[in-house]
Amino acid sequence: MSSSSWHRAPTPPQCRHLTLKERREGGMAEKDNKKENEEYVGAIQGGLRPTMRLVVMGIVNKKPQSMVVSLSSDPVEEDFEGDVGLQVKVNFLAKAVQRNARLAGSWGTSENTLAYFPFAAGEPFKMEIVCEHQQFRILVDGQPLCGFTHRLSPLASLTALRVFGDLRLTKVA
Repeated sequence: MSSSSWHRAPTPPQCRHLTLKERREGGMAEKDNKKENEEYVGAIQGGLRPTMRLVVMGIVNKKPQSMVVSLSSDPVEEDFEGDVGLQVKVNFLAKAVQRNARLAGSWGTSENTLAYFPFAAGEPFKMEIVCEHQQFRILVDGQPLCGFTHRLSPLASLTALRVFGDLRLTKVA
């Protein structure tokens, strides 16, 4: 197949992409950067809705311990008591991906079951979080990893995406 035969498939109408806003920059649609162990916080304009898709791309550090991707109502309060609709915590030492939510200051029961562990030290990855009506569907490198049933309502109250840990972000959209 010649290189002129390659094309990019259009995004289906049911897959609207997020408009992310960098908190401290005040208006980026996407974030491209190369800094290691950086924390990224972006606003989800209008709040989360079914059919939205978040994409986090990066490269895992050479000697990783953990990384976290979370959807919250207020990233400033997230470390203390704010609502977190989804927290995906990757533990490289245990080869586990823990999912959980915090409502009214209390964490629920975490979910840990996985068919496989998709991350490797020093390797790039693409994580997609697809918001469906009943659950979040999480894919890594295009392969389904797990689902997480919504525990927080309304979904529109989730207005921030936060990513941090032992990785170098290359793109968030």
